[in-house]
Amino acid sequence: MPKVLTQDQIDFYHDNGFVACVDIMSEDEAISYVKRLEQAEQDFPDQLGPSKRNNAHLCFTFLDELAHHPRIIGAVEDLIGVDISLWASVLFIKEPKTQHFVSWHQDATYMGMSSNDFVTPWLALSPSNRNTGCMSMIPGSHKEHIRSHTDTFGEDNILTRGQEVEGVDERSAVDLILRPGQMSLHHGEIIHGSQANLSDSRRIGFALQSYMSPDIKQLEGDNYWMDIQGENDRGPASVILPSPKQDGALEAIELRDLVDENLTNILYKGSKEKRVY
Repeated sequence: MPKVLTQDQIDFYHDNGFVACVDIMSEDEAISYVKRLEQAEQDFPDQLGPSKRNNAHLCFTFLDELAHHPRIIGAVEDLIGVDISLWASVLFIKEPKTQHFVSWHQDATYMGMSSNDFVTPWLALSPSNRNTGCMSMIPGSHKEHIRSHTDTFGEDNILTRGQEVEGVDERSAVDLILRPGQMSLHHGEIIHGSQANLSDSRRIGFALQSYMSPDIKQLEGDNYWMDIQGENDRGPASVILPSPKQDGALEAIELRDLVDENLTNILYKGSKEKRVY
């Protein structure tokens, strides 16, 4: 019997490549996480600025809490089984009245995994709607496998390479409208993107990218994983990442820097250009 998702939601995910509006916490609790984030941004500006939003769960306890949140993990278990490891995380923050957007793309394109059948929860910590620049999905596109991407390195495109799938039929796109405390989950191969934040408030989302079963192997770079639950023996070449004991601890920051460097090398493999985010 499913832990968090209904059977209809599970079927919808497998058919369409995503499911949305999964309740994780109250809006008040989501706002409390935003306050903790804002305090951490003040206390550790060099660790949470626009160029340092990957893998912040490795050195901030409140983000590690979300990475282990029982309702998030329960929903993931409903989709991929009980044995779960986390590969990375990304804070997606769009400032008010900015032109930053995410082009149509597939997450798995440059991740270098042996299989792309993994899931990414995206937790809304602020309202995510058309005005704030919510994600949009192309239903069923995860069944097409990886399509050709063009690296644009566009100035306002906040993806690593500004990578973009061409020829997407945007008429089929579904906007994922989330209140603070709700999440969506999407497949590693689904085509998705998001537009600019036209509102007067920040749009804050936390993507756990991605949860994977132990049969999926990292084929590029070093193997860094955070074990979440179950049996996750990935062999002697894998490094198991610990949860942070306190926010901004030096040893946690040093580990995160090492993991981020490895992530950069994986995501930019074969590219002549690297950006700072």
